[in-house]
Amino acid sequence: MGGRGGDEPAQAGVTGLDRIGGRPLEVVLVEHTDHAVVVAGADGVIRFWNPAAEALFGHARAAAVGASLDLIIPVPLRDRHWDGYRRVVATAETTYAGRTLAVPAIRADGTRISVEFTVTLLRDDHDAVVGIAAILRDVTAQWAEQRALRRRVAELERAAADREVDRKR
Repeated sequence: MGGRGGDEPAQAGVTGLDRIGGRPLEVVLVEHTDHAVVVAGADGVIRFWNPAAEALFGHARAAAVGASLDLIIPVPLRDRHWDGYRRVVATAETTYAGRTLAVPAIRADGTRISVEFTVTLLRDDHDAVVGIAAILRDVTAQWAEQRALRRRVAELERAAADREVDRKR
C-alpha cells in the first residue's frame, strides 16, 4: 500500500502532515514539544538539546551540546549513572526500554528537580549503540504533592493509633 501517489513510502501522507513549512514532521515535533529531548553519544556527551530541554534545565543549547550529561546529573548519583550508561552502551541492552523512570536532576541554577523520562537506544547499521535519547518532563510538583500526602497520611495514622491507645486505657 503506497502513499498518496503510489511513489511515496506507505507512511508518507498518513497524517497529511509529513512536512510542515518544508521541514520533516518529526523535526518540527521535537522542536515544539513541551517535553525535553536530550540525546547523548556513546561517550555521554550531549549531541542534541531541544528548546524544552533549555526551559527545563536552564542551559542554552549552545552550552549543553558538547557537554557531559553530568550537566544535569546530581553529583551523588553520577557514579551509579555512568556505571549503568557504560553497561548499556557496551551490551546494547537496557532493562528500561518501554518504562518511565523517575530520578532527580539538577538545573543550571543548582535547583534539584524531579524528572520522569523514557530512553531509546540509538543504533548504527551493525546494531551497536551509538547514543541514547531521552524524553523528559518535570514532575517536581507532583513529587512534592505525593510527599506531602504521605506525610499527612502518616500523621493521621499516628493520631488514630494514639486515640486507639487512649480508648483502651
